[in-house]
Amino acid sequence: MPFVIRRLPLCLALIALPALAQPRFSCVGAEKLEEDVFSIAFPRGGAQITEAARSPLAAAIEAALAEPDRNICILGHAGQEGGANTSIQLAAQRARAVHNAMAAKGVGAERLRAEARSAQFSPAVRAAEPPSRTVTIVLMPPP
Repeated sequence: MPFVIRRLPLCLALIALPALAQPRFSCVGAEKLEEDVFSIAFPRGGAQITEAARSPLAAAIEAALAEPDRNICILGHAGQEGGANTSIQLAAQRARAVHNAMAAKGVGAERLRAEARSAQFSPAVRAAEPPSRTVTIVLMPPP
């Protein structure tokens, strides 16, 4: 039987993109935490970690390695950087870049959950005005 590629609705197409294997913990409410939160800035339209982001990323990695029992939420943000599709894909690419950088420095991938957040898809997020062009790293409270 030949393999057939079909066009999927946008919401299913985003799910069908190659993704990181996500651990089984939730990042719901991570945006509301105020302690052990790190912000990684990205250039407009970019998903590569810049030299300016190295210091806060190193601090987040150090904190994660010091507390191996805590899970880490990596929340990629993108504001009005193209259409809704472009923004959510860019947010996901940013989160994935930070995930990969943390895993490469020894933070266990089973502790890292990368998620894309876009203000264009959530009235609650729009109202809170998350920082666009950033990735927020949140060390979740210990279990």
